[in-house]
Amino acid sequence: MHCVYFSQLLHRLIDGVCGRDLPRFQDYGSFWSLTEWMEMIDALTCVFKTAVGKQLSSEEVVQSLTGLSSSYQDVVLKCLKGRKDEIRQALVEKTNTVSSAQLQDFDWQLKLALSSDKISSLQMPLLNLDLDVKENGTLKPVSIEMNREELHSLINTLEAANKVHFLQNYKDLIYF
Repeated sequence: MHCVYFSQLLHRLIDGVCGRDLPRFQDYGSFWSLTEWMEMIDALTCVFKTAVGKQLSSEEVVQSLTGLSSSYQDVVLKCLKGRKDEIRQALVEKTNTVSSAQLQDFDWQLKLALSSDKISSLQMPLLNLDLDVKENGTLKPVSIEMNREELHSLINTLEAANKVHFLQNYKDLIYF
């Protein structure tokens, strides 16, 4: 495949990463088998997303392109350099669409409950967490009071959600 056609293919592939139409096998079927086409699309998509997402240097990108000749590596680098901001914006937008609600600000206070109406000596630490959540353009305040166990449960839930989110993004980087 000539470098000019390869450059056009890469730009169409970046269009796909950015939410527009992906290149079609029918347009390039004379160069690859269907299996080779799918592997190539997956690999190059992964290269673009990883390079932008992890802010890889040109040398690191070239290391991930070991199967390509240097002239094709240069074409990949040129396309990546020219459209890096567009790819970054698409990746950020994809991440932001996970939920329509966004945390705008938070504040917390640690209190010590010394007693209650039932127990004269309580000595229980309590966390007051105030969240400002923006959903559909409206800012909603959310206040939560938690004891130690509830706080640990919240932290574990958030860590699990972060892990799932990370794994999903990692899978998207690999498989697009």
